Amino acid sequence: MDLKVIGAFLAKLRKDRGMTQEALGETLGVSGKTVSRWETGTYLPPVEMLEALSKLYGLTINELLAGRALDEKDYPAAAEEAIKSALRESAFTYKDRVAYFTEKWKKEHFLSNLLLGALYILAIGFLWVRDSGTGWIVLVTLLGLGGIAWRRNQMMSYVEAHSFDGRPVAANSTHGDV
Repeated sequence: MDLKVIGAFLAKLRKDRGMTQEALGETLGVSGKTVSRWETGTYLPPVEMLEALSKLYGLTINELLAGRALDEKDYPAAAEEAIKSALRESAFTYKDRVAYFTEKWKKEHFLSNLLLGALYILAIGFLWVRDSGTGWIVLVTLLGLGGIAWRRNQMMSYVEAHSFDGRPVAANSTHGDV
């Protein structure tokens, strides 16, 4: 697998659709700089990005990894080589994906988390000023801690679902049933 060939192919596909690196990055949820790194062959897109690119461009992941459209006779050999090379050269580990999706969730939910925190502080302050008794303050504190645990659980469910194989999991399914 030649990262320069793959990068040139990705750049050609993007340009054929009249997209900028920034526009493609927005579509995929990455920066234009990341797209640039893929297109210059600095590193290989992670598997979830290869899947998204294959859908966007109407090609298979194997074709993207081969750096060209494949005909039937070339497909099996290219597929085998792509799998071997991708396993050797993957730029992102599971730990990297966990860190990426954790930060992504935090950025996407910053305002709602801030609002929940502000409401909690206001409730405690209101009870304190009104001298409502420690029972109410303890109850609101326990509810606040439960809310923090609930939000963390939401975040970790999102991170696990996206980090494991790049596919979000339906709410009522086990991890493999999408």
